[in-house]
Amino acid sequence: MDSLKVALIKLALTVCSRLPLSWARAAGRGLSLLYWPLGGRSRVVTLRNIELAYSELPLAERKTLARRSIASTAELISEMGHVWLRPWSQSRKYIVQVHGAEQITNALAAKRGVIVLAPHLGNWEVLGLHLGELGDTVSLYSPPALAGLGPLIETGRQRSGATLVPTDSRGLARLLRSVKQGGISGILPDQVPRDLASGQNAPFMGISCFTPTLANNMIRRTGALAVFGFAQRIDDGFIVRYLPAEDDIYSDDDATSLAALNRGVEACLGYCPEQYQWEYKRFKQRPAGADDVYSDLKKHSRRRKSTGSEGKAE
Repeated sequence: MDSLKVALIKLALTVCSRLPLSWARAAGRGLSLLYWPLGGRSRVVTLRNIELAYSELPLAERKTLARRSIASTAELISEMGHVWLRPWSQSRKYIVQVHGAEQITNALAAKRGVIVLAPHLGNWEVLGLHLGELGDTVSLYSPPALAGLGPLIETGRQRSGATLVPTDSRGLARLLRSVKQGGISGILPDQVPRDLASGQNAPFMGISCFTPTLANNMIRRTGALAVFGFAQRIDDGFIVRYLPAEDDIYSDDDATSLAALNRGVEACLGYCPEQYQWEYKRFKQRPAGADDVYSDLKKHSRRRKSTGSEGKAE
């Protein structure tokens, strides 16, 4: 069964890679329109996350943002054929603007390493490929659940010169060594760590949120420059943006540093909140004694499917 899934995914990627980017994106948006009425997991989680993060917005505006977010995720998927299968020299042409890259190149010229904090916003695959152009880049890599896609993804992510290392002790050591030697490291700042010793609670969008400590620990240990980065989707391609981190991110106090990290992610979201991966359960690890904010979503999803009604999660 897995081999069939891999074959179908590769076929879809190949088809999308041969379409103009605008057509591939349109196909993704079309599929999102078909998906929305089904009320699946991605829809209900997206609605709940937006309810938590933007509680001040009226319900109608939250629903609109959720629809746009699902459509954006579908566009992301449909873009992967271009990003992973086409030569980088071709895909690179879709980057129509770059802002803030001089922060990185100036640091590298001064032999200072750079840690680029790349939230799940826009097309982070495009960002990773652009970093490979700026200097020696090393990033962590976890093989996909479908092992047959591994070689395709690895080749795609390294086609601009970046290096992928596994998420084990050897990979982390390689990442640390690269930054100490004045290279670039790309780290995701908004994943929920599985190991409770690998994160702490810090405010994100006004909610206590379990936040990984990897990036902050590396910044302290290496003296690297911290920069936030994302590739914002626009009509004719992408704008790659690099934003400076707050000074507090360099603090020796974990609470101060992690709060600054999350505020940096929020600053990135301010450009295109609909392009954030809201279907990810960002708030699933709660402080002791706090309620599970997703516990009721499964039954509401079943109720919508059986009655066609709008559930509480919306």
